[in-house]
Amino acid sequence: MWLLMPHIEVSDVSLVYDTPSGPVSAVEKVSFSIEASEFLCIVGPSGCGKSTLLNLIAGFLVPSGGQIRIGGKAVSGRGLDRGVVFQDFAQLFPWRTALGNVCFGLEMKGISKPERQDIARRQLALVKLEKFAQSYPHHLSGGMQQRVAIARALAYNPSVLLMDEPFAALDALTRDEMQRLLADVWRETRKTVVYVTHNVAEAVYLADRVIVMTPHPGRMKSELSIALARPRDSLSVEFLNYQKTLLRQLGQETK
Repeated sequence: MWLLMPHIEVSDVSLVYDTPSGPVSAVEKVSFSIEASEFLCIVGPSGCGKSTLLNLIAGFLVPSGGQIRIGGKAVSGRGLDRGVVFQDFAQLFPWRTALGNVCFGLEMKGISKPERQDIARRQLALVKLEKFAQSYPHHLSGGMQQRVAIARALAYNPSVLLMDEPFAALDALTRDEMQRLLADVWRETRKTVVYVTHNVAEAVYLADRVIVMTPHPGRMKSELSIALARPRDSLSVEFLNYQKTLLRQLGQETK
């Protein structure tokens, strides 16, 4: 049974780093909210603070100002209500099988071995890797490793899934396949998802809503709701128009 989805509130959040050259503002007074089961993408150029925002929501960083609340409760650190998937394939434990990796969070929760293996197998089936349960990460392709990472993040039933450019290192065909898989997983689980990407087409394909960030310091510039039926056709006129709108907001539209 899935947990009820939270409502995420990011209120006037700022983060200032102390450096040898003085304080540097990474994120400045960012505010937005995320509805239960919403798929939100954050896009922007390098240095705009999108990964920093994700790490603040994850509780890996503490804001210098403002507050983040999930389900009405202030985020004060890491928590099992949030599952995180990174870009780096090294996020998996190389000495554990796919099944063992997915079981990890369940072990931390003290769930018995038979129960956690049953849950882990169901999650591997969700990402279409049930036949690779006993395979080690080095036996799996990059896309398959990211599927294991998604299954692991979902296994202990977090209410929020946080994803930091998880498909950026994959080739174009594998990336397209993973986007379709993630859309299917989201439709099945109805998790609240916060997804960081620099890829505008990916954001239009996945998101209910897209937030555009600007750099130096990282500020929220605009937001765009994607009113397209799913599954989405990336070659449709409507899809391409949304891409153009986002590119225009990013200042990247070709003349």
